[in-house]
Amino acid sequence: MAEMRLIESGRMGRVAYARIAPNEDLVSSVEKLCLAEGFSHAFVRGALGSLVDACLERADGSCQVIRGPAAEIVSLAGEVRSQPDGSLRAALTGVVADTHGHLYGGPFVAGANAVCVTFEVTLEEWLPSPDNP
Repeated sequence: MAEMRLIESGRMGRVAYARIAPNEDLVSSVEKLCLAEGFSHAFVRGALGSLVDACLERADGSCQVIRGPAAEIVSLAGEVRSQPDGSLRAALTGVVADTHGHLYGGPFVAGANAVCVTFEVTLEEWLPSPDNP
């Protein structure tokens, strides 16, 4: 089965650097940061921090839990897109290291990735061209 991909033209806009507080969910916090900055579309450009425990989505839809304390984010990428109802949805994927240094990768499950001590993230606004299909 072919995978559908969205291709659009546009340009980059403003950049926001923000801190996410302890016990806040990573995915919903990125969405809230975009709302606060007025970004309807954005890319995650960088991140630094750790999670209490990490929850990554497996191919079968189940959650793989990586136990902390302080499951370290090794890399984080993703985007935030405006939905038809006006809400924002973040799709974040990354690599996490457990306390033994084992690495795990995949999409972060919304509502299941609480920030441990602190988390910094850099977001870059995406401004799609109005003539996109």
